[in-house]
Amino acid sequence: MDSPATVAVLDRAEALCRARGVRLTAQRRRVLAILCDSPRPLGAYEILDTMREGSRPLAPPTVYRALDFLLEQGLVHKLLSLHAFVGCNHPEHPHSSQFLICTACGEVTELEDEAIDRSLGSAASVSGFQPQRRVVEVIGTCAGCARKTR
Repeated sequence: MDSPATVAVLDRAEALCRARGVRLTAQRRRVLAILCDSPRPLGAYEILDTMREGSRPLAPPTVYRALDFLLEQGLVHKLLSLHAFVGCNHPEHPHSSQFLICTACGEVTELEDEAIDRSLGSAASVSGFQPQRRVVEVIGTCAGCARKTR
């Protein structure tokens, strides 16, 4: 059973997809729900294992196709350093993201800091680099875990 927060995300995703003229199929919706319900980022095979619980056998391409769609629609992000996915906090508009990733508990916090985005854009421009996407992943310890170690 999906949490109220997950139901709200799924409803918002459904409305965004409808407005964009694309379909949030049952499979895509299920993958998004699994990511939203997870307390940490999940890899494709972890999502597949969760989807297999109590249902017919599924093949990995099923999850990869759903993830590709969700990425294209900006409903999830891929964390390259973890080879994992998280739901997007701001799917209404395209944006560059910054992520704070705790190595102790696995918590991931998504930021959308325009100053960081502008700084990266300026630095790239000065060097003549043309970024395709700007994602910053900061690895460290969250405030909660830092307090536990004091």
